[in-house]
Amino acid sequence: MKIGITCYPTYGGSGVIATELGKELALRGHEVHFISYALPFRLSSYIENIVFHEVEMSSYPLFEFPLYSLALASKMVEVADFEDLDLLHVHYAIPHATSAFLAKQMIKSKKDLKIITTLHGTDITLVGLEPSFLPLVKFSIEQSDGVTTVSRFLKEKTITNYSCEIPIDVIPNFIDSDLYKPDGKTTFRENIAPNGEKVLVHTSNFRPVKRVPDTIKILKKVIEYIPTKLILVGDGPDRSECERLCRQLDLCDQVKFLGKQEGLVEILNSADLFLIPSQSESFGLAALEAMACGLPVISSSVGGLPELISHNETGFIAEIGDVDRMAKYVVDLLNNDKKYKLFSKNARDRAVNKFDKSKIIPIYEKHYQTILNS
Repeated sequence: MKIGITCYPTYGGSGVIATELGKELALRGHEVHFISYALPFRLSSYIENIVFHEVEMSSYPLFEFPLYSLALASKMVEVADFEDLDLLHVHYAIPHATSAFLAKQMIKSKKDLKIITTLHGTDITLVGLEPSFLPLVKFSIEQSDGVTTVSRFLKEKTITNYSCEIPIDVIPNFIDSDLYKPDGKTTFRENIAPNGEKVLVHTSNFRPVKRVPDTIKILKKVIEYIPTKLILVGDGPDRSECERLCRQLDLCDQVKFLGKQEGLVEILNSADLFLIPSQSESFGLAALEAMACGLPVISSSVGGLPELISHNETGFIAEIGDVDRMAKYVVDLLNNDKKYKLFSKNARDRAVNKFDKSKIIPIYEKHYQTILNS
């Protein structure tokens, strides 16, 4: 197949999954064309069967804001026509699905270009609910030839919020379990916890919805019982508040801010537990990456997290903001070596058996064929 993929090329779950999907499809012999305003950050090296097409933007005094949606639609038409694409797979509803619909209309006299839209989360639960965007999001979803979501939770939210009648398939996020795997405790851990302390880790974009300050509050309670360090990976609007909270709670020596990092596997393998106390989480890709490395996960009971994490098997789930219970779960696991090893094995097994790329990529291929044959 010849597949066009459009995603946000920056750090974030939707861009990561879209890029990794394209890479895997290319390795399976499909021709993949990425169409975006910048090279996706996970496309760091040459891969056969993958071509990147940059959406070029022009500035005109008449237009107060750049017209990316229209420029994207034009580039989609150009690539679909010249490369003879079979379908466009767009990730995130707006503006990508909207641009794809416009492209489909512009090229329909030449070919029936199929559109598949994958919904990832905030495009449905946050941005799309803005009054100015809601009708556009609903229209773009319903005009797609195929729609997928990354969790049952997000499918139900989409149907409820937009009264969509188009069939929606749930295809969960996936992991490369050959890359994300337990690899012993690294020298990085020795630098972070030189005195044998336990290590907690959290990765995110530090937006308020991630509730990163809760991880620091959890640490404050845990160190009353166990010497522990906390690694925070990522950056975003809440980072300064987290740094202030560390000073306020006298935890500056126990919390390490690493900023944005690409070497996540080594960092995860340096830790004992993964924390994800989010207020909203459509799937929880960061938690899946941690599970694949054998880390039990302590999470909030929101969104798609209960579909990923098996409570009292691969980790523990607590109510949003219940840092006392989350801290109790952390202490319970770190104080019981036998239980910890069981949870660690369960986490790895669940990641490999349910969410490995070898299980999920064929589902996407089957979905593509179904849409092309419809």
